[in-house]
Amino acid sequence: MSGCPFWENKYQFNFNKLSLSDVEDKSQEGQNKANKGGLIYGDYLQLDKILNAQELQSEKKGNKIHDEHLFIVTHQAYELWFKQILWELDSVRVIFQNGHVRDERNMLKVVARMHRIAMILKLLVEQFSVLETMTSLDFFDFRDYLSPASGFQSLQFRLLENKIGVPQSLRVPYNRRHYRDNFKGKENELLLKSEQELTLLQLVEAWLERTPGLQPGGFNFWGKFEINVLKGLEEEFAMVQAKEDSEEKEDQMAELKKQKEVLISLFDEKLHEHLLSKGERRLSYKAMKGALMIYFYREEPRFQIPFQLLTSLMDIDVLMTKWRYNHVCMVHRMIGSKAGTGGSSGYQYLRSTVSDRYKVFVDLFNLSTYLVPRHWIPKLNPTVHKFLYTAEYCDSSYFSSDDSD
Repeated sequence: MSGCPFWENKYQFNFNKLSLSDVEDKSQEGQNKANKGGLIYGDYLQLDKILNAQELQSEKKGNKIHDEHLFIVTHQAYELWFKQILWELDSVRVIFQNGHVRDERNMLKVVARMHRIAMILKLLVEQFSVLETMTSLDFFDFRDYLSPASGFQSLQFRLLENKIGVPQSLRVPYNRRHYRDNFKGKENELLLKSEQELTLLQLVEAWLERTPGLQPGGFNFWGKFEINVLKGLEEEFAMVQAKEDSEEKEDQMAELKKQKEVLISLFDEKLHEHLLSKGERRLSYKAMKGALMIYFYREEPRFQIPFQLLTSLMDIDVLMTKWRYNHVCMVHRMIGSKAGTGGSSGYQYLRSTVSDRYKVFVDLFNLSTYLVPRHWIPKLNPTVHKFLYTAEYCDSSYFSSDDSD
């Protein structure tokens, strides 16, 4: 007999016997502890403060505009997430400053928290789509009530820029004045203090400079890498030169010359220092060496977590740039070329901030410029493998009885 083999009586299940009344209901066996007093949800989150913090200026002026509520809630949500980002960022900076980053366990904390920051920024980039459900005409209905308030006056975002490491010398002036002139009293003091503290960029730079394997008396990665690059380029040129004359050969030779110029510049420390002085580089020459070594040996156990950190730093830079770009697009869509409510040129000013001058870890992006064939990368022998594995324990200064939260 064809069909389902379980259709015969001996395999049939009597669904009529199944009754919810026969099943013991354990879903209601809990206890409502809130009835006994103590901390409850609303009190813990202080929702009375948060949910009553939306004061519509249009309503105060006797002309309540519906979409102003969305505008306020969205910006308040941004500020709460900025606060969380600063909370995570400050904890990471403390780990670096105290030398706790040398402990692999704390390094995992650093990577996890930087990844968390990246995920929050990703959420903030997407949050613009909610605000964009409001049309420009909807915004125009209440925009005049906001002056002279402006998003530029976000203290937390300016602190975030400073603590990550946006160079003060590369900031776009705000109405031809220093950005801090727009903040008074305690806020101005907080910004000045943040400018004087070690930035995440500076802390990462110092960490990269200690990358094991850079020492000339040890593995001497840089020295070996330079030799391999020069040898590899010679072989490449010889292979192309051996070909018969043709247009293709000329093109390949021209491309090789460009590649050689780029790779040779990598070993020119004076050129790096010159670019650093112009603001076109952010990391020291030694730190750049460390970053490139981590990049090349990222599959080694010792460098997997550091590589994850470098990746997260680039993610943060990308997401900050996307946030700025989305902000520019939204402002252009909402107010066109009008001046900002705070007095800036509006769209024109914001557009000038979407550039590499605000990208903190631009050197990490540029590492891909120096990609070479894998066989040009110095091989790690068993001794070096062991060295990389034990490097962080060879120096007594790496030991600390303190832990970091």
